[in-house]
Amino acid sequence: MRLKREKQKREPTIALINIVFLMLIFFLVAGTLAQPLDDKLQLVNTRDLETTPPADALVIHQDSSLTYRGNPVSRDKEDLENFLSGTGASLKERTRLVPDRNLDATELVKIGRDLRLAGAKKIVIVTERGLE
Repeated sequence: MRLKREKQKREPTIALINIVFLMLIFFLVAGTLAQPLDDKLQLVNTRDLETTPPADALVIHQDSSLTYRGNPVSRDKEDLENFLSGTGASLKERTRLVPDRNLDATELVKIGRDLRLAGAKKIVIVTERGLE
């Protein structure tokens, strides 16, 4: 008596190879859609530049005190209204804030709210951006 051999199931490796090959082709094509930078181009390095805050910005220190061009600014509503109206329409239309890195975020939000109530139309927060 002869024993019947069971047929071994074939694994679908060909289908898997086809899928991997198609993915490879897709990523090769998708990766070349963006134009490469010129080989001779050297980007500007600003890592070691000494920076100062913009002259027309309101600086917020770690202790939540405000200064404008080195002069202290009070956080009272009336004083902020007088400050915004006294500095000209440009600062009232677009108020630039330079917060200290260690300033509590809730304080930054409170100061922004106080400035909005005092009449600031648009508030822009100036931050440090580093490419590493």
